[in-house]
Amino acid sequence: MEYYFNKTLKEDFDNVITKVTNELKNEGFGVLTEINVNETLRDKLGIDFKRYQILGACNPPYAHKALEAEDKIGTMLPCNVIVQQQSDEFVEVAAINPLASMQAVNNEKLHKVAKDITSKLQSVINRL
Repeated sequence: MEYYFNKTLKEDFDNVITKVTNELKNEGFGVLTEINVNETLRDKLGIDFKRYQILGACNPPYAHKALEAEDKIGTMLPCNVIVQQQSDEFVEVAAINPLASMQAVNNEKLHKVAKDITSKLQSVINRL
């Protein structure tokens, strides 16, 4: 089982960010955090890195269900989605596969939540 889902698009990076954010919203997710990796690496280490952004996505009803089922699961929240420039023309979007990341947690209630969130994130990637 892969730990992520991905798709490569022939589009502008900023347009992809907007499209991903909108598709997440359509599945009930909000973006809680945005980490601009290339700016951080440039500012902190003086490294020139490709455009790379991490979106910390959260679906509050499912986050609540997950926390009710397993109170330490907050260590794995939010669900990260990355957008990275692969070339001048191509941008890749990848999302965490919650079923893969939560395999180590032996909790049937949590497994159901992970399965539902996996389906939602897979739908986001498929619609891009």
